Amino acid sequence: MEENDFVSIWLEESGNPAIEELTQLNLDLAGKASKKLADKDLSENDLAIALDINPDEIKRWLAGKHSFSKKTINELSDAIAGYSMKR
Repeated sequence: MEENDFVSIWLEESGNPAIEELTQLNLDLAGKASKKLADKDLSENDLAIALDINPDEIKRWLAGKHSFSKKTINELSDAIAGYSMKR
């Protein structure tokens, strides 16, 4: 990349709005998932077991350190909803 590359300079000075928006969406979704778990009196470990995923991965998801794909969103939603039917 050239030193005078306009795009690189602009990104360095102002950030990338699309990345910032995606980051905020991921944080919002993580917060909503955490609240749903708390509302249903479920732990991160309960969700990890339901999804057959390492609990550390769930921790990253709920901390907003994971970019949610549509598949992940659906899996989270289904797993949380499924607990209301089991209880």
